[in-house]
Amino acid sequence: MVRVLLDELIETDYGQFELCWGDYGFDGDFDRNFAGQVNGLVGAASGLGLYVNLARRSGGSPVRIVLTPEPSPADVTSWEDIVEVSIAIPSGAEVVWSVWYEEDGGGIDLPSGTYRVRVNACGRDAGQQGEFADGAVDRYLLELWPAPVQPDAIIQSTSADADYWHRKVGSRRVTR
Repeated sequence: MVRVLLDELIETDYGQFELCWGDYGFDGDFDRNFAGQVNGLVGAASGLGLYVNLARRSGGSPVRIVLTPEPSPADVTSWEDIVEVSIAIPSGAEVVWSVWYEEDGGGIDLPSGTYRVRVNACGRDAGQQGEFADGAVDRYLLELWPAPVQPDAIIQSTSADADYWHRKVGSRRVTR
């Protein structure tokens, strides 16, 4: 059974959206958040939170987060960019979502455990070009399911914006 954890138009600044458990907040340290990863859209390397790099600098982007018992096939026809990462929520941790400098946020009912997170994105190029557009131009679906930790993966990358961020990580690859 699919459980919706969040389904909102997220107003953000600097394109920052994050899930946090512990002493986390994206501090601009790109290397710490993407260390050893191949994708540049979703940083999970810190172990304290999940940083999602939205395409828009400011404004609203629809973000939906769902928890499923198992993965479904990646929908490469409906989404332009798809990446997967793993996260481990420690026992007793409270999970919250937030945006740049915690301007907005709220709780997420996600129990402790290890999860695979698939982040699906559409409209990244429009979001980057219309970073201050009046209406939503990019959208995101985060699918989580229980799974052992495994390396991140780029499932599909068709936008120029995603390619830029993936290349940025590749050129700065840092390992722990």
